[in-house]
Amino acid sequence: MDRLDLMLRIEDARQLLYRMHMEYGSLLHPEVIQQSVVLDGLINQYNRVKVGKTMN
Repeated sequence: MDRLDLMLRIEDARQLLYRMHMEYGSLLHPEVIQQSVVLDGLINQYNRVKVGKTMN
């Protein structure tokens, strides 16, 4: 997966997290936490790709 694709997926995940927070009214709701984990994973993946590109 390339950086642009990851950036788009991160933005989609971020927007979904925001909407879920508004819907459930708490960052501690289990579904909101799960979406946060998804977002964190995408950000970590992006950082790994970014670091890999700069090291080559």
